[in-house]
Amino acid sequence: MFPEFVNTRPLRVWMDEGLNWVVRNWGDGFEAAAYPSLVMLNKIEDLLLAVPWWLIILALAALAYGATRRFTLPAVVIIGLVFMGMMELWEDSVKTMALMISATVTAIIFSIPLGIVMARSTLVRKIVTPILDLMQTLPSFVYLIPTVMIFGPGKIPALLATIIYAAPPLVRLTDLGIRQVAENVLEAAQAFGASPSQRLFGVQIPLALPTILAGVNQTTMMALAMVVIASMIGAGGLGYQVLQGIGRLEVSRGVFAGLGIVVLAIIFDRITQAYGKQLQEQIGLAGGR
Repeated sequence: MFPEFVNTRPLRVWMDEGLNWVVRNWGDGFEAAAYPSLVMLNKIEDLLLAVPWWLIILALAALAYGATRRFTLPAVVIIGLVFMGMMELWEDSVKTMALMISATVTAIIFSIPLGIVMARSTLVRKIVTPILDLMQTLPSFVYLIPTVMIFGPGKIPALLATIIYAAPPLVRLTDLGIRQVAENVLEAAQAFGASPSQRLFGVQIPLALPTILAGVNQTTMMALAMVVIASMIGAGGLGYQVLQGIGRLEVSRGVFAGLGIVVLAIIFDRITQAYGKQLQEQIGLAGGR
């Protein structure tokens, strides 16, 4: 037995009481701040549910063809999505896509500007990097506790937990992409009289776009990886079908829902990767910087 040098019970009590105080006094404010995210999630979900299934399949197949200019990936998209429909998982798949899209869009809105600031400020990078490390290594169940206490079970804590888990790669890769732009390129832009903002938006961001798009890809994949955990607090979707398979010991339900998550991951991973490669070729970076 490890000897007890310090009594940690007062610290535990202080943390629990502090969070309870936050819930009592600031819970309404947090709910109001998160309400736009809930509206966005519901709107995306309602839109996807209202669109005919065949139109969604054609749209994703068209995106796949536009990214690769080949018929292999569109065929995979069509076969995978038709499989999910045949397995009676279409509505759950749409709900999962809505959660993933909402989390990814929100992460993009906050992560890319933060990554740009990190690239331009060493002090900000030193402050934010440990926070990103914590967000990536802390078990997701841990930060589910305060979100559920503040918002209660439902879509908001599921969305927030997904964003927290999925955002760090995009922040890091945005920071990396901006900082990797060659100094001689920036010096040439400055020699032509470009202001700092012109260098950022006209040189650094365009050259960093392949790296940033790789961050979007990773954020999308990590958002999909959270669907099972998010379903435990009310997100629904394919993750809920996996949980039902566990609770009812229905192997087929869990396997088919799990395969549905894999299909979505493959589709969005291949499409975003293909667009990233296409962008690299367009700006002459296919062989690396």
